Amino acid sequence: MVVNSPLNEVLLDPLFFLLYKNLETGETKGGADYHVTEGYDMRLRSAFKRRKNQQTKPEKENISIKVSKELNQNLDNLKHLLDDPSDLVIREFTIKSTNHKCGIAYIDGLVDKYTIHNSILKNLQVRVDNQQLSEETEALFEEIYKEVISVTDIEESTELDHIAEAILSGSTIFYLDGFDKALTMETIGWEDRAIKEPESETVIRGPREGFVENHNTNMSLIRRNIRHPNLRFKTHQIGRRSKKTLVVSYVEGIVHPDILKEVNRRIETIDIDYAPDTGYIEQWIEDSFLSPFPQMLNTERPDKVASYILKGKVAIILDGTPFVLTVPATFGDTLFAADDYYERWLIGSLLRILRYLGAFFTVFLPSLYIALVSYQQGMIPSELAFSIAATRDGVPFPAFIEALLMGMVMEMLREAGARLPSSIGETIGIVGGLVIGEAAVQAGIVSPIMVIVVALTAISSFSIPEYSFAISLRMIRFGAMFAAAVLGLYGVIIVYIAINIHIVNLKSMGVPYTAPFAPNFPNDFKDLVIRAPITVQTKRPERLKPQDQHSASKGEQRS
Repeated sequence: MVVNSPLNEVLLDPLFFLLYKNLETGETKGGADYHVTEGYDMRLRSAFKRRKNQQTKPEKENISIKVSKELNQNLDNLKHLLDDPSDLVIREFTIKSTNHKCGIAYIDGLVDKYTIHNSILKNLQVRVDNQQLSEETEALFEEIYKEVISVTDIEESTELDHIAEAILSGSTIFYLDGFDKALTMETIGWEDRAIKEPESETVIRGPREGFVENHNTNMSLIRRNIRHPNLRFKTHQIGRRSKKTLVVSYVEGIVHPDILKEVNRRIETIDIDYAPDTGYIEQWIEDSFLSPFPQMLNTERPDKVASYILKGKVAIILDGTPFVLTVPATFGDTLFAADDYYERWLIGSLLRILRYLGAFFTVFLPSLYIALVSYQQGMIPSELAFSIAATRDGVPFPAFIEALLMGMVMEMLREAGARLPSSIGETIGIVGGLVIGEAAVQAGIVSPIMVIVVALTAISSFSIPEYSFAISLRMIRFGAMFAAAVLGLYGVIIVYIAINIHIVNLKSMGVPYTAPFAPNFPNDFKDLVIRAPITVQTKRPERLKPQDQHSASKGEQRS
């Protein structure tokens, strides 16, 4: 019996854990020959140990402290749980009309003090004096809950763990002496970054707004683009200790149920302490962690996310980061840009063709130069061959070493420019490239044609809109250069075939990475290399198997 289940299926399958336990102890049942696929073995072992550790935790850790009837006891419990931090604010007071003691608690810097003053304290200390309240404790609590406090999001709580989580998320806690319940009131008021155009995804024509670090704001930006009642937001909580909010967004009636189910199932397997960015989520739930290619797209643009959702994809929003993930992703999706749809179809198609050529040059241009110069000189036109030979006269290194040195210098300049402040980084990239390239040619270390090849390769990589995909191609480029140095054009062809074999076997949430090339979906070619006019794109991508296949009415096409 060969087990080829993905890790995420294994995590939720208790039978597989039983099977794996038998593997650990060397036991088998019924003489069956159990065998775990080698590629998953390391991740299965860690998953099994994690599940085993969770099952052997002491039961006392799961016991939650209940809210006491004593006000002082509740406040002391809260202080003890949070270790009495300096930013914990506690205000005790008495309701004069009933002579009941009360208390509120919040974390300074996480709340809106104006809301606390006007919607909570002012109502409890001033307005209640002008109305008759019940003197019975339980009835008084209900009146305060339903009639006095004017905060929009408010709920009752009886457990200290829930109260601590709420106060650390920006809520204010209300206690009433003599009653064993508390109120958690959402009074979030920390500083947020203003909505502005994303610096990493600028467009010449189109919307100028981008996501921010607040997930509620990001959800509202998506709602502004998709004003349909079937737009859904499913909330998860990520991180054992960080307790960050993760939201899965989709349109019910469009997204395929199996894709949605798979996304939610994988998210539920996440077991980490802290996830500051969606990059953590991507690495945890991706299909193959060994693949250099990104199996999810990330973007800061609400318009792109809205368009992906309406095609039948799922968006993953994480509180604290402006980067939103969209799944499933395919090879063609990595070369799409928002400008493609905001310009006329001829312009959009030309830009896409240039990006496909740019992706090819990014990977294979240096390796083709190495192969032709080192092995297949006869394939170079005579005049060009004489020109290359003349420029390489006196260069002490073979073409591979020459290309490797210049490639590494270019990558280091690019990394240095990204880490420095924007004004300095741009200067370092331009001046550094010019100075080092000119100095290397003057010193006879590299040939001028090599500088041209490296410059064209760098420019081609900048044309790729998806940053993660561009890095993957830059990494593969060095492997293609090595193959060309060893086998010439045969090595380049082998690398090309190996890349195709890999991506054909790669999937994203069950969707083939090479779709619609393979498997073939003819209708999807209208929005692939050539972007057909919008008036003829009446169907959603077949590769995503949307429930509602039509995005526009056929009868309304303009003839």
